[in-house]
Amino acid sequence: MQTFNFESFSTLELLNVRAELVTYRGHPALRLLEQNMMKEEQNIAILSDSTFKDGIIETAIAGSPRPDAPMDMRGFVGIAFRAQPQGSHFEYFFIRPTNGRASDQLRRNHSTQYCSHPDFPWYKLREESPGVYESYTDLVPGEWTDIKIVVSGLRAELYVNRAEQPCLIVNDLKLGKSQGQIALWIGAGTEAHFSEVIVKPLE
Repeated sequence: MQTFNFESFSTLELLNVRAELVTYRGHPALRLLEQNMMKEEQNIAILSDSTFKDGIIETAIAGSPRPDAPMDMRGFVGIAFRAQPQGSHFEYFFIRPTNGRASDQLRRNHSTQYCSHPDFPWYKLREESPGVYESYTDLVPGEWTDIKIVVSGLRAELYVNRAEQPCLIVNDLKLGKSQGQIALWIGAGTEAHFSEVIVKPLE
């Protein structure tokens, strides 16, 4: 088992994000904001000392739209894995917290998402395979949300808030059986908080 607790920024490779150590809702946390909200870039903080192929990633995340964000921002926040150097390629799961309790059922169905950077962004997956790479789960903006990601070969499962069953299953990870690093991911217009990341071998 390996634990990453962000006590030093020297363990993070920041790509288009600003990082700050804070206390959030009573817990030590790493806050991430986009360095430049106008740039269409991936916003990630790579855990420099991590090496990951198969295993279990556990953490708690919180996301909400920034006060200055456009109205269609959802507080996107997630975890990337098997990231290649400088974040050139990676797989990731993320949540859209403001969708979790929306009155529009279609928005609720878009609460969780799998993507693979750079060739399989959310809009391509949604257009080509509607409903396959995203699903509903209950979410509240700004609240701590427990996340568990289980990866084995070409398969990955996302568990939210300690549920016994995954809310999203992917059987065809787009980067294949690759190996890389773990990263913290945020989307456009988001203020995100991350607790420590724990990596375990497969059970």
